[in-house]
Amino acid sequence: MPGIFLSLTDEQEFVREAAAGTLLRQETLIAAREALDGGPRLSLWDVGVQAGWPGLISSEEFDGAGLGAYEAMLVLEACGARLADAGVLGHLPAVALLEQAGADEDLRRALATGEQRAALVDTSVELTIDAAGADVLVVVDDGGARLVTGSEATVTATPAYDATRSLATVSIVAGAGTALDLAAARVRDGLDLQRALLAADSVGAADAARQMATAYAIDRHAFGRAIGSYQAIKHKLVEMLRRTENARSLLVQAGRAWTEDRPAFALQANAARVVAADALDYCAPENIFVHGGVGATWEHDAQLYYRRAELARRLAGGAEAAAETVAEQLLARIAA
Repeated sequence: MPGIFLSLTDEQEFVREAAAGTLLRQETLIAAREALDGGPRLSLWDVGVQAGWPGLISSEEFDGAGLGAYEAMLVLEACGARLADAGVLGHLPAVALLEQAGADEDLRRALATGEQRAALVDTSVELTIDAAGADVLVVVDDGGARLVTGSEATVTATPAYDATRSLATVSIVAGAGTALDLAAARVRDGLDLQRALLAADSVGAADAARQMATAYAIDRHAFGRAIGSYQAIKHKLVEMLRRTENARSLLVQAGRAWTEDRPAFALQANAARVVAADALDYCAPENIFVHGGVGATWEHDAQLYYRRAELARRLAGGAEAAAETVAEQLLARIAA
């Protein structure tokens, strides 16, 4: 569902509804459970290519959609709600840096159309999102960025507590890659964009957990009343809503900063990351609580959202690193 207190432009509403509709046709929750039982992880990259997601923020000149970070966040929010992996968490931040650096036109076109895949590699963190199977890597280290081909790196897929995620360790051949012409602040844009997209994914998952809990609280009766009529349950559901909407409002601010005030993007994106991680950390276990004993069983889908919460806050440096960035940005503003 859309944000309860936020309005979208017609174009944004179309992006949101199209993404939600596309994902509703995929058996993502069934696949998430099967992956935990040893089945293959469901990748929706091909589905996303058909929907145009790899080129969301690529320029129209190179066959992209020419949209902004917020539209990409809307797609990731839909992915989070369905626990879907479309391969764009690693792809879109890498593409953003290649776009800003004015990289090879043929490469940018191939990435925008989904003919090739990219992933952002932050050498300061252990695990990389969506690196497995990527054709090119944008490696960020020491304040700079370089373009590395798949043959110049060793990518080792790593099993995750949330089996819907594609994670890997990446080892780059010494001296490999071509430096991208980017200022340090613009290099940070890629890292911060990934955190904003992770925030959107967490908001989607948190809201799905809230809706699951609300529906059960309405249908489940105890002592002749719907359990949602009891004050203790009401308070939990309201708090789930409050935290989710707070995080969603920060996504809007981050989206605006990307388009209108890029120097403010680091603060807004990382603030959204912190609040969204906290929202999902609250909503996922409370969803289990509202469901009672059945919610804690292997057979119930509530545990899938709990797994998403536990892993989500640890990715891309973790929510703690995002909080440190928020503090740094605020202190810098005070000093200025």
